[in-house]
Amino acid sequence: MAMPQNSTRENGFCFAQPLDFSCPAPRPGEAGRPFGAVGGRDGCSPPLSNGVASSGAPSPSDSCAEPLCAPTPAEEERPFQEGIKYVSAEGEEPACGWGGFTPGCLQPCNTSKGVLFFLCVASFLQGMTVNGFINTVITSIERRFDLRSYQSGLIASSYDIAACVCLTFVSYFGGNGHKPRWLGWGVLVMGLGSLLFALPHFTTGRYEARSAAQVGVCGGNQSLPCSQAASGLSSYRFVFMLGQFLHGMGATPLYTLGVTYLDENVKTNYSPVYIAVFYTAAILGPAAGYLVGGMFLNIYTEIGREIDIAPENTLWVGAWWIGFLGAGAASLLISIPILGYPQRLPGSQRYIVMRVSEAHQLKDGSHKRASDPDFGKTVKDLPRSVLLLLKNPTFIFLCLAGATEATLIAGMSTFGPKFLESQFSLSASEAATFFGYLVVPAGGGGTFLGGFLVNKFKLRCSGIIKLCLFCTVTSLLAIFIFFIHCPNMPMAGVTQMYDGSALPGGHLNLTAACNAQCGCLQETYSPVCGTDDIMYYSPCHAGCKRVSENLRNGKKVYHECSCVYRRVLPGLGKAEAGKCTSSCAKKPLLLCFMFVVILFTFLSSIPALTATLRCVSDRQRSFALGIQWIVVRTLGGIPGPIAFGSMIDKSCLLWQDQCGEQGSCYVYQNSAMSQYTLVAGLVYKVLGTTFFVVACLLYKPPPLESAPGSSDASENGTSDLQEHKPSLPAEEDI
Repeated sequence: MAMPQNSTRENGFCFAQPLDFSCPAPRPGEAGRPFGAVGGRDGCSPPLSNGVASSGAPSPSDSCAEPLCAPTPAEEERPFQEGIKYVSAEGEEPACGWGGFTPGCLQPCNTSKGVLFFLCVASFLQGMTVNGFINTVITSIERRFDLRSYQSGLIASSYDIAACVCLTFVSYFGGNGHKPRWLGWGVLVMGLGSLLFALPHFTTGRYEARSAAQVGVCGGNQSLPCSQAASGLSSYRFVFMLGQFLHGMGATPLYTLGVTYLDENVKTNYSPVYIAVFYTAAILGPAAGYLVGGMFLNIYTEIGREIDIAPENTLWVGAWWIGFLGAGAASLLISIPILGYPQRLPGSQRYIVMRVSEAHQLKDGSHKRASDPDFGKTVKDLPRSVLLLLKNPTFIFLCLAGATEATLIAGMSTFGPKFLESQFSLSASEAATFFGYLVVPAGGGGTFLGGFLVNKFKLRCSGIIKLCLFCTVTSLLAIFIFFIHCPNMPMAGVTQMYDGSALPGGHLNLTAACNAQCGCLQETYSPVCGTDDIMYYSPCHAGCKRVSENLRNGKKVYHECSCVYRRVLPGLGKAEAGKCTSSCAKKPLLLCFMFVVILFTFLSSIPALTATLRCVSDRQRSFALGIQWIVVRTLGGIPGPIAFGSMIDKSCLLWQDQCGEQGSCYVYQNSAMSQYTLVAGLVYKVLGTTFFVVACLLYKPPPLESAPGSSDASENGTSDLQEHKPSLPAEEDI
């Protein structure tokens, strides 16, 4: 606990909790001047930030109610307004270290900037692992361990399930406990989850990929996937689910306690900037995960073993496990310094005293219960804490608005690469990289810019909600860009007949006279682009009989393709592995407006989070964030990809055939995909706009202070007190 100390002398004034600005004796000639003229409203001790007035009478427990020595006449002449400096009640600032080991070399890191750095590294690792590596390697894991799509979906959902289970417990008890210890142990658990996720690679036998140099060529189809015996490797999905569960448990304190720890250790007007930097690191993590994970997938999973298949081959499995080993080791290391931080940073007490309460005012006055210092320390207060939050309409509608935005973000992050892949005829790796380049400046820049705007214009809670409303309406208007789309590249047997005519009744027909004798299997999907600018399902379906390698780009070139029309010279045509390149003229316009949608969606994230922190009482901030995360994940994060996926799947033209069972979608109809994306985006953006409007209308701020100068003091951030108190010296902390 901190106490005031005369900034010009060593004489300290020790006060018990709560802080006590006692009345000094009036000086001769100033008998009629009350102490309230300096700042107190009642002529004695001003109320504290929680609305409780301290008593001016000394108590037996207050051993320092009087100065340690009588002031000299010169000291009495020194005005009280010269400044108050806060130091800890123990007589020294809280040190950084582990137990009694607090080396001096660590103390320069014992600042808000220091803790921000380590929390940014932790959030970067979390984003890179959970939202980057997992999404990048899930296909390789399915192939390596014979998993079905719904099984890999359970692996991905285990993270959100763990977070929902742990959020209430962690945010309630961690919010009233030692936050850095909760954060440190959480990062350590997250690191153990990453190491566990990589474990199946070392406990299984070598991956044997059959040489398939001629597989896919006409007459050379030897792939018989339905005759393969079950390998039993699918049971490893439970290990992956446990690893993801540990990821979810470990990340739970990071985005609840980490945010509130930053918020309560910096000035109120600097808090959005710190939180924005923290979340920007979390957004850059997935981008790094996509890039680094894609790089590792170009390395064969059995490192050091030579193999004659290329990464483009459907039998290839990359080194999916390397990223998890590195991220796990880094998480274990970064947890050590986080565990060493004190419960409160040096100098943070003055920010708590200076904080202006912007909590929503309930009609029955029950919001004042949360100001009780003993409130929330036992599990008996948990139902009352939940009830106070449920009675706060601003908090409820901010949670619902956050859920709609989370649905869009989850849908975009999951299916954004697939949308680009289909619209612009890109490969999966190209689409993922392209989407990463789009998200980094739009998502990361929008997140940081949102916090910067709140700090720049010193917005109060109602102004912040209006900023969120503006961002949501802007992205709502930009989402109408999905009215336009790029046409599908022609694909023989899927979008048109082999002779170029329309498909009868829209039914697929992959067999034609030119490939009837090839015995092509539909399980072997490996698209090629013919010299006639038409795509074919596989080299076999194009009637190709020979294969060579293009020395310039390393791609396979197929020759003597009986289905490919050769325009220049007579004879059989050629085809190259991969999709045909799209020359869509609407590509720049689509990308520009997608950038705007992503930018303004992320631009409202930090302001919405700041508004949530400000519309509840200080003692409920961590718990409120926990409840909000539960609502966001339950209503947005978990069902979001399912809702978007269900709508996008309606536009599928060509489904994978897995031994007679329907698998994933190979080819989408671009026009239908754009329309369904537009419908889903409009529904959630309209809901989000509605929720922000209702939250703004129902917000009831605390009554304005009538003390002269209080509004000015709160605006410049130097004396942001709930009640007008003696001015404190402004100190730079960023």
